[in-house]
Amino acid sequence: MAPWADVLYAHDLAWWNAASGASQFAGLKISQDPVAASQWGLRRVALERGSDRLQLDRPGTIGSGGNSGFQALNLAVQFGARKVILVGYDMRIDLGVHWHGKHPRLMNNPSTKNVERWRRCLDNAAEMLAHLGIAVINCSPVSTLSRFPKMSLEEALAC
Repeated sequence: MAPWADVLYAHDLAWWNAASGASQFAGLKISQDPVAASQWGLRRVALERGSDRLQLDRPGTIGSGGNSGFQALNLAVQFGARKVILVGYDMRIDLGVHWHGKHPRLMNNPSTKNVERWRRCLDNAAEMLAHLGIAVINCSPVSTLSRFPKMSLEEALAC
């Protein structure tokens, strides 16, 4: 985790349970899961389950995109971020299930179909984000995303 961050978003109860509610994280903790929000004292946002688009006209409601990375990006935009740095957005499983390895028991691991959807949703959001003047930089070295400029994390933090 990133203890210096202002916000921590995770989609599902299984993650919050595995992380014991991220009790050491001092910033704002958010989930779309009502049980996780109640059990761990999180701020809850609504999830537009059928939507693979960023939701901008209803603050507190985010698009699904099929993954928490898309949802976190949607929150960042709603919070007014002008620059977003993507880290760990590899969007592939041919090099391993996740950049961090497999999820523990009770948490889903992605399929090829999942990853294709995630990639499509994120790449499709690029034009809208650019139109809004939001710079999104992909710092995931082996990412298959194609619509965001790529650079190292050091370069992205410097610009």
